[in-house]
Amino acid sequence: MYFNPNNQFGDNFRRPGWNGTDYFESSQFGPPNFGPPPAGQMPIGSPPGFSPPIPAWRVGSSGIRSCLFTFTYIWMNSGRSFWFFPTAVGREFVAGFRWSRRYGWQFRTIIRNNIRSFECFR
Repeated sequence: MYFNPNNQFGDNFRRPGWNGTDYFESSQFGPPNFGPPPAGQMPIGSPPGFSPPIPAWRVGSSGIRSCLFTFTYIWMNSGRSFWFFPTAVGREFVAGFRWSRRYGWQFRTIIRNNIRSFECFR
């Protein structure tokens, strides 16, 4: 055990990202008790090898349902951007697979209000 002079959070203090809630995205599929992620819907190959330029306009997540099961580039309000393969769209979330050059495709759920813009590539 170590001495923590700022022990205002008690012994249960956790740094962001250390088994805590990540408000950017989560690996949980949809809201609590929604069920397991869809099986057999992960993309077979890697996404295109380029990052498209960010659009000048803000689209938000409206219309992202048209990108289901296609490579989609997403720009977040936080400034992050990445390749995504959406497999389900809910009222408050988009579920699918996020591309990582290091780890490949990983299942993620993104809060729709955090999406600045997106672009589908068929």
